[in-house]
Amino acid sequence: MKKIVDYRKLLGVQKDAELKELKTVYRNLMKDWHPDKFQDSEEAKLEAEIKSKDIIEAYHFLVSIAPETLQLSLEAYTQTTAACGIADYTWERQVLKVYFLDGSGYEYFEVPKAVYVKLVNADSPGRFARRHIFNVFAYRNIAKQQEPA
Repeated sequence: MKKIVDYRKLLGVQKDAELKELKTVYRNLMKDWHPDKFQDSEEAKLEAEIKSKDIIEAYHFLVSIAPETLQLSLEAYTQTTAACGIADYTWERQVLKVYFLDGSGYEYFEVPKAVYVKLVNADSPGRFARRHIFNVFAYRNIAKQQEPA
């Protein structure tokens, strides 16, 4: 996905970058681009604000899809995708968002339109997704599971 590639390029990290490396790169870039360092010129300060926002967004996104992050929530993810029904889903520009009945939601990247069409036309979207989406495409959590009251 172009977004992932662009974020990696912005931070200057490889596909296999670990959380520790991401954090170090992020901190160094923020030191260089923090808007408070650009008090002399209003134009430079505005550029630094935009750049720092982009760096923050890239860092948080890459952390959310990092294997170490996904490993921490693998048990909950597996339980949700195996046992919970799908409440809703949307697809736009190869990003499939799936929301589950337990209140959790995940974003799947680089999902071809043909796969989405098959999901829409499937007799059982949950079964189709378990076989062809959940463990095939890169994903990240976008909505936390609701805690019981």
